[in-house]
Amino acid sequence: VRAGNELLRKEDVDAMISSSSPVTSHLIAKELKTRHRIPWVADLRDLWTQNHFYPYGPLRKLIERRLELRTLSMADAIVTVSQVLAEKLKMLHRRDVYNIPNGFDPDEMSDGNVNLTSKFTITYTGYIYTGKQDPSKLLAALKELISCGTINPNDVEVRFYGQESRLLLQQIEQYGLSDIVKQYGTIPREISFEKQRESQLLLLLNWEDAWEKGVPTKKIFEYLAAQRPILATGGFGNDVVEALLDETSSGTYRSTVEDIKNTLREFYLEYKFKGKVTYNGKVEKINKYSYREMARKFAEILDNLIERN
Repeated sequence: VRAGNELLRKEDVDAMISSSSPVTSHLIAKELKTRHRIPWVADLRDLWTQNHFYPYGPLRKLIERRLELRTLSMADAIVTVSQVLAEKLKMLHRRDVYNIPNGFDPDEMSDGNVNLTSKFTITYTGYIYTGKQDPSKLLAALKELISCGTINPNDVEVRFYGQESRLLLQQIEQYGLSDIVKQYGTIPREISFEKQRESQLLLLLNWEDAWEKGVPTKKIFEYLAAQRPILATGGFGNDVVEALLDETSSGTYRSTVEDIKNTLREFYLEYKFKGKVTYNGKVEKINKYSYREMARKFAEILDNLIERN
């Protein structure tokens, strides 16, 4: 708050944005709003007490919800990442909430001019949230396709980059896929982009929570920039991930082992026939999820607030 006070006294500031997590940013912004009376946009990339990862018990949640209501009541506008989450916030705060999805850096978007792996490579990059995401459905489908002779195990490699998961290791051993499915540990972000771009398929693990259909994992936006076909598994369907993949034609969503198996078979047969899996993403639709579009939407809100102020 002291730093904010000093900045606002020295600079000609027209408005401010606080973005969470952490929610501390909103507490600071509320205090600065009270003192300086400038327009304030509260941006919740993750929800506050409605967060699906809320780590505390019901008593604290009750107290903190009151804090959330008091704090955000001072904001001139509230923003979140999807229409489903916007509706949740609207019900709690009894006011309109703007939807500005997450996105990707357009400077990091692949030009498509990369050498793909010679194998039928499926790549996942990032952390796996135990209890929230489940890679076993993909492993089960892959095992069945190998067992029935549809897929040659010598053609396939499944790569996981990120913090190693003990549960995933157990699942790999359970399905007898240790020669095919590998965990490579944490790698630099730039290298993860390279691994995404060279892959035949990108694996997205949807949230295994029927109440969180409005939460698109940030990973999907990195994958959009990689411009390789996305296979999203898990979850319960009819959610923002499925809608985004359909809108952009950048991939497909399959929730059951049987559906995953059928889709993997199609991708593999295309790989055998063409030497690669074809990417059919619609660039004009994908660009709607770039940082440029995010900036345009924030600018529109800020302009309206400043005009009203």
